[in-house]
Amino acid sequence: MGWLRQLLGGGRVQLDAGRQQVLLRDVQQRYGAHVRIRFPEQVEAVTGLLDSDDGLVVAARIVSQVADEAHADLQAQAHELHRRTGRRLLVHRRNYRPLWKEAGPALRWPLFALPSGFHPYAQLAAAVAVVGGHASRLDRVTDPNPLLTRVFEVLDLTTAGWEYGRVRVDTDAAALADRLITSAAQVLAAMDDPPRLPPPVRELMRRRTILDVHDAAGPRAVGRIDLGATMRERLLA
Repeated sequence: MGWLRQLLGGGRVQLDAGRQQVLLRDVQQRYGAHVRIRFPEQVEAVTGLLDSDDGLVVAARIVSQVADEAHADLQAQAHELHRRTGRRLLVHRRNYRPLWKEAGPALRWPLFALPSGFHPYAQLAAAVAVVGGHASRLDRVTDPNPLLTRVFEVLDLTTAGWEYGRVRVDTDAAALADRLITSAAQVLAAMDDPPRLPPPVRELMRRRTILDVHDAAGPRAVGRIDLGATMRERLLA
């Protein structure tokens, strides 16, 4: 539990809560779907802004907030479906796949309409990249275990959205999934006692599901992605 040793004074880093709030507000307001800048360029800009220990704290906060808001949204959708139809749906954060398999057509993918305004292909993608890129320093600023859980949770939501939520697999979506898988692998590699991979990841790794990846600005396919193979290659290394 290196993060706890840091909090207790062993090799403490200097963090600035005020600076973190400024960074968070800047990232929240200056980037996202409302900005006329391509998502890859936004990701590059936000990644640069968060290239510090305070930025790493902000990146971890963004990932966790996105996961929390998505979970709350799915719970609200499940309650509304129960109210209208009497249909009970279980919303389990460790594995969203059963929920999406059962009710995918009736659900709205939550990551495109988060209360925070964070966009999955802009602020979230950048935050995930920062978390992975600074994985060796995570335990100096936070507990990496719950953060890794949230990274896997967002990965689960992303892939389930592709399969059951009518989310288009374009280059921006594929880039997010790639960053989530890479970041998870980097955090796992930096941990002394890494946890078991969650059920949705193990399920996808047992399969060979190849999906076309489309141009973000048009209908043509520009590549393919094999989620299971990518996860096996990076998460089992």
